[in-house]
Amino acid sequence: MIFGKLIGGVIGFYSGGLFTGLLGIFVGHMFDKALKNIFRDDSPEALAIIQKNFFETTFTLIGFLAKSDGQVSTAEIKQTEALMTQMGLTADHKREAINLFKTGSAVEFDPTETLQSFHEKCGARPRLVQMLMMYLVNTALADGKFDEGEESALKTVANGLHYSEFAFAQLLKMIKAQGSFSSAGGSYYSAGGSPRSSADELSSAYDALGVSSSASDSEVKKAYRKLMSQYHPDKLMGQGVPDDMLKAATERSQEVQAAYDVIKTSRK
Repeated sequence: MIFGKLIGGVIGFYSGGLFTGLLGIFVGHMFDKALKNIFRDDSPEALAIIQKNFFETTFTLIGFLAKSDGQVSTAEIKQTEALMTQMGLTADHKREAINLFKTGSAVEFDPTETLQSFHEKCGARPRLVQMLMMYLVNTALADGKFDEGEESALKTVANGLHYSEFAFAQLLKMIKAQGSFSSAGGSYYSAGGSPRSSADELSSAYDALGVSSSASDSEVKKAYRKLMSQYHPDKLMGQGVPDDMLKAATERSQEVQAAYDVIKTSRK
């Protein structure tokens, strides 16, 4: 940054000549340095800005997703409030999240500006992009249904986050499969509610890790480690996920672990 030095030098020179101009450059340099620290990616100030944007984007887009079928039902509102509780939001954050949800679910809401702001502030942090999509897909799947309106809304978000169609389809497949290994017992049932076979469970386990059944042991382990790193709470906090939104990531890492254990057992 040189704006402070440039402006300080010009003002100083025209105010009092060479010496004052040099003094202005020095003052401008200190200003530039302070500004750089504020907006440095790893500074507390920058992290606070990113956390705020991530939080606001997540719950505004959850509202946008809820209206994807044309209306927001009482059941969807209760479902979202339950999700907020499951995330472990503080009381203040929960009130703010509800207001953001209402904004996103308004008929006139257009997600373009929200997505652009998120991409500018958080787009360089891939873990945040993945977490945002995870929260949205979780919301879409929470009622056990996934309709065309929800898929269309998610595709709109994915496009705004610069996902390719292939990357979006792969992500959706992985998150759906990971959810089937939830601690609530999802790994034991198929989509229709009947007990799953071992073959179905194993197939879901490979989908959960984003690898094929023909992948080598090292490829499977690499995919597993990548996902565990992606959902690691400390790394997510460092990226800008608020600490009261980490519960979902912790649960997701447990699901990834369960899927990996199924694959390891099958290969012994």
